[in-house]
Amino acid sequence: MPLSLRSSVFLDLVVGVVGTLSFLLDVVADLWAVVQYVLGGRYVWAALVLALLGLSSVQMQLFSWVWLTSDPADLHESKHSRRFLALLHLLQLGYLYRCLQGLQQVLLMWQQELPSESDMAYADFLSLDISMLRLFENFLESTPQLTLVLAIVLQSGSAEYYQWFGISSSFLGISWALLDYHRALRACLPSKPRLGWSSSAVYFLWNLLLLGPRILAVALFSALFPYYVALHFLSLWLVLLFWVWLQGTKFMPNSRSEWLYRVTVAIILYFSWFNVAGGRTRGRSVIHLVFILSDSVLLTSTWVTRSTWLPSGTFLQMWLIVGGVCFLLGLTLRVIYYLWLHPHCQWEPDQVDGVRSLLPSPRPKPLYNRRATLLARNFFPKVKAEVSLPEIGAGEEVL
Repeated sequence: MPLSLRSSVFLDLVVGVVGTLSFLLDVVADLWAVVQYVLGGRYVWAALVLALLGLSSVQMQLFSWVWLTSDPADLHESKHSRRFLALLHLLQLGYLYRCLQGLQQVLLMWQQELPSESDMAYADFLSLDISMLRLFENFLESTPQLTLVLAIVLQSGSAEYYQWFGISSSFLGISWALLDYHRALRACLPSKPRLGWSSSAVYFLWNLLLLGPRILAVALFSALFPYYVALHFLSLWLVLLFWVWLQGTKFMPNSRSEWLYRVTVAIILYFSWFNVAGGRTRGRSVIHLVFILSDSVLLTSTWVTRSTWLPSGTFLQMWLIVGGVCFLLGLTLRVIYYLWLHPHCQWEPDQVDGVRSLLPSPRPKPLYNRRATLLARNFFPKVKAEVSLPEIGAGEEVL
């Protein structure tokens, strides 16, 4: 196997192992927190953590099952029957099964002297689904739970070691999931341009710095007004759900499962930008940024009118300054990224970023992931106009 190909396969193996272990570690950390809350007599906190964990797991298993059943019957050459796979998803093990399936495919490639194009394409197909599921899992479970833990810490004025560990790992895990998802979308392009180290670092940082103040704003509001945060979330979620519906998304294989996708995207938009439709995305992203910023400012105004001190006695102005600095720095890095490091830009990327030509490859890949390719077309509108991707209908994964 050529050295460059072996390095790429090894990197895929490392990413798969780390992603699977991080998922298991996150589940263990959540259950550990539940046990600690129960032992401390904080039954409401324990119930909230369990509810977030259970609801996010069910939703993620539904995505996995719908995608699995909508794929062509001969695509996944699995030794397991459909009934067995249904049982795995019912037991909330569908995502873990997909992670292990992806690792098995990469290990198969590692053992080959020269992996075939079909094996490499199938490995990409599996990794794209896993990347999307990981992103959904982080925004359905990790982000709301991170907001809950921050609210608990701010209200009580103290944090246990397991809470600090959960806060740190959740922030990094969410930002990494966004970066991994962005890199996966770029893999759908014919030339497969990869993000370099500098582009990856900037993309990771601006997502982290913009996501942090939003989560902090909601957490502070929850600490001051714990009985109104659910009403606030529901109100904004309905507005965002209506906005997603207006864009006419066509991501899932049928109309019923499409609403599952729209509900999930509306939750993601409550915290971070997520593109769901084709065309120029700059206008929609600016509208979303202004909307979320206005809501955060409104929440901040509510805190100031109530008190400058948190229930724990912590000075509120300190957190406002930290959130404002993080937002401005994240917005600056986002502008830098889209001006010089994004594949849309008119500037010539430097060789350090490792961005290759966006011209189509001589031969098309034998296998396409319809879901990820559709999102890639939406995310890279200029690339869509410059390169010719095959039209993919519902359920047509093999070309």
